[in-house]
Amino acid sequence: MVKTPQLTALARRLGADLLHDPHLNKGTAFTEEERDRLRLRGLLPPRVFSETEQEMRVLENFRRKSSPLERYIFLSALKERNETLFYRVLIDHIGDMMPVVYTPTVGQACQEFGHIFQRAQGLFVSAGDRGRIAEVLRNWPERDVRVIVVTDGERILGLGDLGANGMGIPVGKLTLYTACAGVDPRQCLPVTLDVGTNNEELLKDPLYIGTLRHRLFGAEYDELIDEFMTAVDKVFPHAVVQFEDFANSNAFRLLTRYRDAACCFNDDIQGTASVTLAGIYSGLRITEQRLADQRFLFLGAGEAGIGIGDLIVAALGREGVDAAAARKLCWFVDSRGLVVGSRGNLEAHKLGYAHDHPPLRTLLEAVQALRPTVLIGVSGQPQTFTRPVLEALAEHVQRPMVFALSNPTSKAECTASDAYEWTGGRAIFASGSPFDPVTFGGRTFVPGQGNNAYIFPGVGLGVVLSGARRVVDEMFAVAARTLAQRVTRADLERGCIYPPLSSIREVSAHIAAATAEVAFELGLATVARPSDTLKWVKAGIYEPNYMRYA
Repeated sequence: MVKTPQLTALARRLGADLLHDPHLNKGTAFTEEERDRLRLRGLLPPRVFSETEQEMRVLENFRRKSSPLERYIFLSALKERNETLFYRVLIDHIGDMMPVVYTPTVGQACQEFGHIFQRAQGLFVSAGDRGRIAEVLRNWPERDVRVIVVTDGERILGLGDLGANGMGIPVGKLTLYTACAGVDPRQCLPVTLDVGTNNEELLKDPLYIGTLRHRLFGAEYDELIDEFMTAVDKVFPHAVVQFEDFANSNAFRLLTRYRDAACCFNDDIQGTASVTLAGIYSGLRITEQRLADQRFLFLGAGEAGIGIGDLIVAALGREGVDAAAARKLCWFVDSRGLVVGSRGNLEAHKLGYAHDHPPLRTLLEAVQALRPTVLIGVSGQPQTFTRPVLEALAEHVQRPMVFALSNPTSKAECTASDAYEWTGGRAIFASGSPFDPVTFGGRTFVPGQGNNAYIFPGVGLGVVLSGARRVVDEMFAVAARTLAQRVTRADLERGCIYPPLSSIREVSAHIAAATAEVAFELGLATVARPSDTLKWVKAGIYEPNYMRYA
């Protein structure tokens, strides 16, 4: 074969191309033989390092960074250089690194996204792409996309409208899909729909990465979303779409519109509900009570709160409680006070929980009047579980459950130490962001973290492996039961109602198997049912191992 100048040039670029492809790059772990054959000789330092030695270097540099944001930037850069090494380190040190790659640090990363931006890690679809969104999706280099996390950036964690800066959320969520459940990163696609922002500070920021316009709304917005969902079905027909951090005004509406027409779910509504119900199930193992014996009071009546309430109602239905009676066990306090039937102008999603009761203005009044056994915070309003509120809660309940779920940590309704101290050490506590162990009354409590990462990666893996055509609520119900079953007696004795993060890949495998079983039972799967679902799931899990260049 005659070597043309073009072929010769391509051969000369082979080594450099490998080093610049994060999927293929092994860095200093390329062997001597590979360096010769792949034209890497001289492009790397002479010494060959093992993956373990590379991991040692990463950890040393990670720990040397002086702030969580610097660690976030460091890990992001590693992911863009050497994806395999990034996931190896992340999986091996998930407890230390999850708070960096996701909440709470990802919140700050999104706020400063335009200032720390280095390289796009996902697809930006803007309002200017209307009429050609399928073409934009085809620009993504991977064809076998199975999981898409999409946001429009309007309600990022508890931080509000961050516009295109919200890309940090789908990137972080998909990182957890791989680290926590073993979804192949090449099958993951982060998407941000840049429909503008109403955040005036961002619009004035010279380094803001998004379109300098106010948000689309109404028909224009709906048409863009519809074109996007149609394009996904055309370009990536086997993908499940996870809606993430949409505002309440759109989240419920979009889920209702697409849940029966596409393979999709809303993590803020369904994932949060599942992880919270799992925590409640675990808490009931401590109190030795039934779900039907509880009275639930929510601070926050948005997508997370209503989603939790709906899943609790469904769970009570499985225990024989009719829907009307189940709903009356769930009460909500929003910015205007207790949600009651006599209030006018209630949003549609609140109507099912607008019970007959005299109006109450404050959370404290609601706690005193209703005497809940479970207090759930999904408000995004920090320090709202005050000392009087928690003391009133504990006055009538021996072991009150307190869920301060708002993220990031700065938005938590109370701290772990406050919850234990103000209830005399009797609270069963969980939060959305991590808190350190707390010693009170001679006992050390390990707060549980009600992180959606326990749920959505396993559910998503089960949907992907089973080829499920739709995502249904029963998948989140079974995920909650499965997660609660993975909590050991030793965990409960430490006051922790979730399993340790170190076991999250095993937990996710069990959740994926349970999710797939739902797909098989309901006729939603498009693959043959295996004889051993858990073994089949584990065989399909991605492990970050270096490719062998034979």
